[in-house]
Amino acid sequence: QVQLVESGGGLVQAGGSLRLSCAASGIISSRDIMRWYRQAPGKQRELVAAITSGGRTNYGDQVKGRFTISRDSAKNTAFLQMNSLKPEDTAVYYCNLERWYGATNYWGQGTQVTVSS
Repeated sequence: QVQLVESGGGLVQAGGSLRLSCAASGIISSRDIMRWYRQAPGKQRELVAAITSGGRTNYGDQVKGRFTISRDSAKNTAFLQMNSLKPEDTAVYYCNLERWYGATNYWGQGTQVTVSS
């Protein structure tokens, strides 16, 4: 069984930065894909960023150029560096791990990010 624990959320002013962490425990492969999603009140969950074992990354259009996803495979941890935050970035941010062979997804409990104007 895999457990994901997010941390690093909080309240920040517009233009500020936060760094989220996602610590994975259990049997993890460096080939597993890690993603960050977010969900604002009344809205659907949306993909923020993803990183593969080879370090390939992709981002949602709304965060390109401002957010950076990374991972430390040795520590089974993924990060999301968020810069130039906007009020519309306010949401609960969730970490997701997808097995490299597909079919299985795990989710963290989420961490709240609030950006004040």
